[in-house]
Amino acid sequence: MLNFNYAIPTEIFFGKGRIDVLGRQAKRYGAKALLIYGGGSIRRSGLYESVTGILEENGIAFLELGGVRPNPRISKVREGVDICRAHGVELLLAVGGGSTIDTAKAIGAAVYHDGDPWEIVLDRKKIKNVLPIACIPTIAATGSEMDAIAVISNEETKQKLSTSHRGMFPKFSIMDPAYTFSVPRDQTAAGTADIMSHVFESYFSANKGAFLQDRLAEALLKTCIRYGPAALDEPDNYEARANLMWASSLAINGLLGYGKEASWSVHTIEHELSAFYDVTHGAGLAVLTPVWMEYALNADTVDKFAQYGVNVWGFGPGGDPYALARAAIEKTREFFTSALGLPGSLGELGIGDEKFGKMAERVVARKTIRGFKPLDRQDVFNIYKAAL
Repeated sequence: MLNFNYAIPTEIFFGKGRIDVLGRQAKRYGAKALLIYGGGSIRRSGLYESVTGILEENGIAFLELGGVRPNPRISKVREGVDICRAHGVELLLAVGGGSTIDTAKAIGAAVYHDGDPWEIVLDRKKIKNVLPIACIPTIAATGSEMDAIAVISNEETKQKLSTSHRGMFPKFSIMDPAYTFSVPRDQTAAGTADIMSHVFESYFSANKGAFLQDRLAEALLKTCIRYGPAALDEPDNYEARANLMWASSLAINGLLGYGKEASWSVHTIEHELSAFYDVTHGAGLAVLTPVWMEYALNADTVDKFAQYGVNVWGFGPGGDPYALARAAIEKTREFFTSALGLPGSLGELGIGDEKFGKMAERVVARKTIRGFKPLDRQDVFNIYKAAL
């Protein structure tokens, strides 16, 4: 196990009706907030009225930035920065999914940057300070409510990149699973795939000796396998939604990766799909993950894939490790396509091979993929082709 520093500073208020803490928690960080949200879902659910009512009751003035879209755009970040500077915003309150929360994080960092907000995405070292951020997530997926990362898209350059800073950890997150009851079926499925992919990125590591982290990862994967389909069948199943919501946070808050080195291969490869084709992130991950697994299977990695088959999918131990590994990979593909109803190929997403070369070049230009299975440009290109 590698050395690590443990620090997850976000305060979590989890469960039914926990929005009752919003007023007193928000007042700890300022008297003027920017309320950031996406489309009309929080209005239809009544959450908008609850949030704004609490802010008003507690004397917290607020402005609004709506219209955040999936694969959040740098143009919306620029708009938010302008509002914050013009009105002296002291707290960013993100109500919605990961795109809304990531937008808030980028705004919070860009407010203190003298140049264009895209510069702090290209180079996280330019981030000097971040406005306080608070979250009310309405979907179980990205885990952005409990990490220090923001993923932002540039619609002009067709780039989708991540940036991070310790100040991007939300100060507090209010997590009520009931707010996820109305999440559409396809988004619930994609969110489950996203959670599992976050776990995979830490789980499939070349580091040895992190026994505890691997067992935690396997528990989260089994939770998604059990409760993902349950949430699809019964959208208002509180037990299913609660387990998925907490799994979403634990999958990417750093806990699974402490003491290990993760390459984040599949996420890096998928970000190019979202950048060029604006596909749903979780759907892209569901297509690419089994393909990457097959590509990564070799003499050095077979035992970890076999372990995954035994401990997560319940295969009997012993026997040919390659057979166990291949069976586990196939079970993963079947779960995404059959149990969750997600696409199984890039063709199903309407994607052809005409941009694979450029996409592969961008993957390796931005990040050197080492660790569990090192990948160069040709490897990434081959994975895209195999996913058609």
